[in-house]
Amino acid sequence: MPRLYQKAPIVEALCEFQFIPTEPWDLTVPGLVYERICKTFPQKRRRVGIGIELKQTAEGVEQRVQQGPDRMQFLNQDNTLLVQVGPDLLAVNKLKPYETWLTFRAAILEHLSIYRDVAKPKAFKRIGLRYINRIEFDAPSLRLEDYFEFYPRVPEDIPQIHTSFLSRIEVPYGGGRDLMLLTIGSAVPEGKAAVSILLDLDYGLCKPQDVTLDSAQEWLESAHTAVENVFEASITQKSRELFGEGAA
Repeated sequence: MPRLYQKAPIVEALCEFQFIPTEPWDLTVPGLVYERICKTFPQKRRRVGIGIELKQTAEGVEQRVQQGPDRMQFLNQDNTLLVQVGPDLLAVNKLKPYETWLTFRAAILEHLSIYRDVAKPKAFKRIGLRYINRIEFDAPSLRLEDYFEFYPRVPEDIPQIHTSFLSRIEVPYGGGRDLMLLTIGSAVPEGKAAVSILLDLDYGLCKPQDVTLDSAQEWLESAHTAVENVFEASITQKSRELFGEGAA
């Protein structure tokens, strides 16, 4: 049974669909999508393609924007949910506060359906489901092992006190069909926090030929289950208490 947290550390959840390119790309697609969703997403803006990259700096891990093809962004009234449409691309981003998977999944599937109806894509090129968590601490130092099961372990002959860090592993899922990128690193603190840690779970489809357009929901459920399990396996009970664990 999934766990619920009163103070969930999710700062952004995003799902991105890339489709087999169509030549030429129909420039009317973003406008046609917007006509279908404008009541819920009244704000629109053109942006260079956005992707989140974790970059190690002297002060810790920073989130940096990767540039790509131009895309249109459609935002809801309070800027907590946005739909992005670009050449053979659809992305749905949920910023905090994150409610539930059922709510986010419904938004993903609704806009995938609209995109399919408008753009008529033939097949997936890639699907990604990503959750970025920021865990903040008031104390100027902490023992990572108290809060995390996944963290860089330093040999005893090396001083155990360190500043910034970054650790990442790639784990195959589904017989190699999918790949989980699990990253943990120190981040530049925000607000009153003394220490910030980013825990990033990025689950992607590596063999798009194995997932049809009609089986996207099944893939999403499998991806989310993997993300949820890896998140829980990566933290300790002390972190759950910090997040305000409640009954599911």
